[in-house]
Amino acid sequence: MDPSPEWEKSQVDADVPFRASAHHQHHTWAGTYHSFPELYIRPHSTKEIQKIVNLAQRCRRRLVVVGCGHSPSDLTCTSSWMVNLDRFKRILKIDFRSNVVVMQSGIRLHDLITQLRVVQLAMPNLGSIDNQSIAGAIATATHGSSTRHGILSQSVLALKIMLADGSERSCSADEHPDLFRAALVSLGAIGIITEVSFQAVPAYKLQWSQSLHPLEHIIAEWEKDLWTQTEFTRIWWLPYKRKVIKWEADKTDRQIRPPPLNRWTGALGFHTYHILLYLSTWVPRILPALERFTLSVQYGFKDNGDRATAVQEGPAALLMNCLYSQFVNEWAIPLQKGPEAMTRLSAWIHGDEQTARIPYALDGHYIHAPIEVRVTDTSTNPGPRPYLDNTVPDGPTLYLNATLYRPYNTDPPCRQRYYEAFEWLMRELGGRPHWAKNFSTVTKKDFQDMYPQLKEWLRVRDQVDPEGIFVGDWHRRHILPDEEGKAMLASEERMIRTEPAKGGGLNWFGQLLPKALRPESSEENFDLLQGPEWQALFSKGA
Repeated sequence: MDPSPEWEKSQVDADVPFRASAHHQHHTWAGTYHSFPELYIRPHSTKEIQKIVNLAQRCRRRLVVVGCGHSPSDLTCTSSWMVNLDRFKRILKIDFRSNVVVMQSGIRLHDLITQLRVVQLAMPNLGSIDNQSIAGAIATATHGSSTRHGILSQSVLALKIMLADGSERSCSADEHPDLFRAALVSLGAIGIITEVSFQAVPAYKLQWSQSLHPLEHIIAEWEKDLWTQTEFTRIWWLPYKRKVIKWEADKTDRQIRPPPLNRWTGALGFHTYHILLYLSTWVPRILPALERFTLSVQYGFKDNGDRATAVQEGPAALLMNCLYSQFVNEWAIPLQKGPEAMTRLSAWIHGDEQTARIPYALDGHYIHAPIEVRVTDTSTNPGPRPYLDNTVPDGPTLYLNATLYRPYNTDPPCRQRYYEAFEWLMRELGGRPHWAKNFSTVTKKDFQDMYPQLKEWLRVRDQVDPEGIFVGDWHRRHILPDEEGKAMLASEERMIRTEPAKGGGLNWFGQLLPKALRPESSEENFDLLQGPEWQALFSKGA
């Protein structure tokens, strides 16, 4: 007997809402990829997440969890089921003796910051943006810029995860430590993080300054106290001018003093720079002059030693404006390799092949500025190290971020050659790419060599999700093994094609298996659930 939609609902937690809709178009923040999930699901509770997982297992559907889509890669693209946790965002508990905060995993960092501020608490460290969810920031090894802090996961004390079998499991350094180490940088392939216990700190203010220096000065100060003189330090490197803007900050009790503004820091500067970047797509040789324009007009710097200062609440001081759609290609290398990396990359940009020693010719290409340079240090962390932590285990880590803007969603012509050269140099210097960025030449063998503990991560992943309900094409291309003669996992999704999207970027299409359930469930069949009936099944609570 063929089951009706109502019968099927009664088999999977009929009283629990399934808040799904069709016809959703997902895109990355940068507009680099677009995909069209079969269902877009927005749960409000743990029980609803559990129902999503159970139904996905029965229907053999892949699940992809998304927040703001800030990763410009296709990591979050799917034609299957997409789960957004924006409505699963409550702070559940705050222990004011220890400053440990327990929260639902969908909370965005800006909401977390706002709610912590009310109770005089703060995140100890932050990356450049606060749009991500806490779960997304954990999953991809998000980091800030300080030798006194590690990646964001370092502040995570415990997690709860909804696994592929519909069970919710707690994990920490003491409870299921292998699962904890896998989930701290999960890449979305372990399960759905439902709860995060996070170590907050008392609220703080930062007094910061940024100043202009010759690149040679920064290189000379590298081994002294460049990265340790203040708690937070980052630099923006302007390669054509051979100059660096150094930003440094320390905690302070001084009164708030906003950053200096000029007419170019608002809408006028934003749109002028955007138009000029778009022009450079067609006339790339203006990019060195555009760098000078940015330095003098947008930053207000003219001479070495020029300085700007301010006092802000900690999170506000650490954030920055990403401006426009962009490709980002960031790598982690040992801090001591920084001077060599910047010297050789600078030589390549200026056409000095002998000094660069990079086997890719410049061929008349021009790049965008600035190149962002940041630092972390996870080597002093007494807690468990994530299996896929891309930082250096025995010392400070330097991050070089080769950003390329996409003005009005137009790709820059230098991308392929620049990233080939940049990635080749980073690999030679012992680097590892940031998981959420646009690396393009890294092979599966490269990742196996870069991550000796990748096998441990894969072991845990296979144990908790043997049918691949959380596995997509990105995972298979980069880190999952290709075993000869072995078929794809039962719920795994593969990309079948991409095509140019209207307005820029790529439309991404994945392969969906039939809606049939596992063979042993002979009485249960979703093949009938098409069109109105398919919608009827998932209409309750949408």
